[in-house]
Amino acid sequence: QVQLVESGGGLVQAGGSLRLSCAASGRIISINAMGWYRQAPGKQRELVAVITSVGNTNYGDSVKGRFTISRDIAKNTVYLQMNSLEPEDTAVYYCNTRGVRSVGNYNMDYWGKGTLVTVSS
Repeated sequence: QVQLVESGGGLVQAGGSLRLSCAASGRIISINAMGWYRQAPGKQRELVAVITSVGNTNYGDSVKGRFTISRDIAKNTVYLQMNSLEPEDTAVYYCNTRGVRSVGNYNMDYWGKGTLVTVSS
């Protein structure tokens, strides 16, 4: 079974930086895309950034220019470098994999349990 494990969340002051990582494990054959979503209290889950297997990226408008997504295909790991953090970035950040092909399944989506990022002013 495919599982995602996120790490790197924590408390940081406004203007600071954090780097999140997410590693997918299991009998994985391929992953079409990996990314990050976030959900703040009282708000809907929103796209932060995604990156495809060929390296195409897409960012949410609120993080463009501040966050950078990258991945290590060999390790089935995706990273999110977050710079110039603002209090509005406070949320639980969830790792997402899309179009995962594994030994037992194909075209599956998986979610991590989330890692909390808190930005203080």
